[in-house]
Amino acid sequence: MTIKVLMPALSPTMTEGNLAKWHKKEGDAVKAGEVIAEIETDKATMEVEAVDEGTLGKILVPAGTQAVKVNEIIAILLEEGENDNDLKVAQSGGAPAAPAAPSSAPAVMNVAASALAGKSAPSIQSDAGVRVFATPLAKRLAREASLDLSKIQGSGPRGRIVKADVLGGGKAAAQTPAASSVPAAPQLAADEKVNAFGMVYTEVPVNNIKKITAKRLVESKTTVPHFYLTIDCRIDDLLATRKALNEGGKDKLKISVNDFVVKACAMALKAYPAANVSWADDAIHQFKHSDISVAVATPNGLMTPIVKKAEGKGLAAISSEIKDLASRARDGKLKPDEFQGGSFTVSNLGMFGITNFQAIINPPQSCILAVGAGQERPYVESGQVKVGTFMTCTLSTDHRTVDGAVGAEFLQILKRYIETPASMLL
Repeated sequence: MTIKVLMPALSPTMTEGNLAKWHKKEGDAVKAGEVIAEIETDKATMEVEAVDEGTLGKILVPAGTQAVKVNEIIAILLEEGENDNDLKVAQSGGAPAAPAAPSSAPAVMNVAASALAGKSAPSIQSDAGVRVFATPLAKRLAREASLDLSKIQGSGPRGRIVKADVLGGGKAAAQTPAASSVPAAPQLAADEKVNAFGMVYTEVPVNNIKKITAKRLVESKTTVPHFYLTIDCRIDDLLATRKALNEGGKDKLKISVNDFVVKACAMALKAYPAANVSWADDAIHQFKHSDISVAVATPNGLMTPIVKKAEGKGLAAISSEIKDLASRARDGKLKPDEFQGGSFTVSNLGMFGITNFQAIINPPQSCILAVGAGQERPYVESGQVKVGTFMTCTLSTDHRTVDGAVGAEFLQILKRYIETPASMLL
């Protein structure tokens, strides 16, 4: 019977492709494993090999055709003894088609693409219940000769049994049993699964905090017009001040660089309230106090506890409050009012050695400051090359409320506070 050649699915997500080139023309003999066409997908051009043998009776989709749907008939193969009359019957749909592959793995498929898709070539069950891969012609010949296909070693693509294997009676396979070329299924642990690309994975449950955070971040990134401004702050004086305060307080006081940054942001927002805002559909809300959210990584996901009215608190109070909030955030003991709201967020990855990054705005706030690690760098001052410690800060703003000019002025004020920390103590 005639064999319908279908547009193959060369990846699990492919729905259509371009038929770039035919390597065979009508009337040419086709052997299993021969390249008969080239298919273009959105990712690559791939060669398609025949898994059946016969004569290419009719090309239904010419070379150069765009957007050919997967599983659309692109050609018809004639088996031995068939002629144009069989071809006409096949085109009219008057005769049943040869057994074809499942919809995701049609009768003609590139070997590499088949393995990628995690699909097997067409198969049958032998009398012993073993799954056997064979061409329709090979199966028909085996039935007529009363041969058990499970006893025959295939020589076609991926070990598939073809006509020559059946006509040889499987003698070579009987003499020298060979390992199947079909990839063995991976050995999986109880909690492991395999995706469409053959990759082994385990599923990590998503808790409610991660779900809410993911939803809010996607909403922020897709609906808020982010604008980014970056500035370098020299922190030599800040580090010296921190050292003096911590040494003076002995074991009672351990102020971090992040504590200084939170205080500096609060003071800058107080001095420049145009940046201490949020967007509402009918108005811009300008806040009276600097409620600074601090990004904290917890086992359950990212939390942003708030240091409220930070502009009126000293470094020691801010440091103590952040330590307490962070500890309770990791233990899941924060009250809703301690992490909901806030007017500005600080996200610091400097402790991980990250020098520069851009953070996603924490809605409904308008600004988030991404703080990097301090680095020693050369700089020029009064014509002389010196070495200083610099910290890169990137401000992400909602351009609807804090445009480039407003964001730039805020960063100038913030830079002055960070570079002259004594001014924050006044």
